[in-house]
Amino acid sequence: TFPVSACPRAHYGVLPRPCRALVLLNPQSGAGRALEDFQAVVQPMLAEADIATTVFVTERPHHAHEKVRDEDLSQWDTLVVMAGDGLLYEVVNGLMERLDWEDTMKKPLCILPGGSGNALAASINHYAGNDHVAKKKLLTNCTFILCKGLHTQMDLVSLSTASGKRLFSFLGFGWGFISDVDIDSEKYRRLGNARFTLGTLQCLAKLRVYQGRLALPAGTDAPGALPSDSLLVPLCQPVPPHWTVVPEEEFVSVYAIYQSHLGTNLLMAPAAQLHDGCIHLFYLKAGISRVALLKIFLAMARGTHLDLNCPHLHYVPVRAFRLEPRAAAGIMTVDGEALACEPVQGQIHARLCRVLSGS
Repeated sequence: TFPVSACPRAHYGVLPRPCRALVLLNPQSGAGRALEDFQAVVQPMLAEADIATTVFVTERPHHAHEKVRDEDLSQWDTLVVMAGDGLLYEVVNGLMERLDWEDTMKKPLCILPGGSGNALAASINHYAGNDHVAKKKLLTNCTFILCKGLHTQMDLVSLSTASGKRLFSFLGFGWGFISDVDIDSEKYRRLGNARFTLGTLQCLAKLRVYQGRLALPAGTDAPGALPSDSLLVPLCQPVPPHWTVVPEEEFVSVYAIYQSHLGTNLLMAPAAQLHDGCIHLFYLKAGISRVALLKIFLAMARGTHLDLNCPHLHYVPVRAFRLEPRAAAGIMTVDGEALACEPVQGQIHARLCRVLSGS
């Protein structure tokens, strides 16, 4: 069984010197420059910081997942992912499949932005108090965080699906418009972050509505509260009677995020922290106009979308949720990766892993 909570306060640590890092790099991520940028920007900085690297270049989907699941990782002090959020998702789930997962998850993880969205990298840059930056400036900032070597704990969310899968997520789960944009824009990945702008405009033009049932525990707690021992019942059973079922059943989008940024330029949950014990749940009700939806996404670049007081946009901090689509329609995503559309529920697991954080 997996723990629901760990130590009630964050424990900070520092990487040893000299330090040995396993770098998992996807050369196809984003605009396809990850290896080039690693050699030009990252390696010289790591050499100065006395961090020795072993570089593992992925050749296929799930390659990193298999590597960290099966490999003896004791020779490395940290696992570094140079790619988009999807490769870190592979790594986290590979680690959680190990028999020694509890010890292995104490090994600090590091994200270096090499993809299109780079949501966790942007979030960590934000938590470190740095100015908003993108592209190579963000890569430089995140590499500097690795060189400093400070690491802390990070929450994960476990997701259970009706088909029996159990997945671990560090960023977010989505259904509807936001997931549509993420997956539909994959064909423009060579454009880098600009793919999301183009994808947003295309999805606005064919705005869809999805029918489903959203439920969450009653009496939601403020960020910082630790989850109780058990918040979920099996998906085949009704939600507990003390849960709240959202009365609306037609949604444009549902998104549960646990970091501040949804992308480099999307500050979706400004109050989020690495270990706040909170799922920041947003949902957009049907009936919103295309103009209002566009205004929300433009405001999200500054993190001011809730200030618009849009009646269709709702935000609730929760520790668990359940989403049951009425039909297998629409795209579901976890950490930017596509999932089959089916009933799913999730629960926060406080401080389940460690991450290079800069502060």
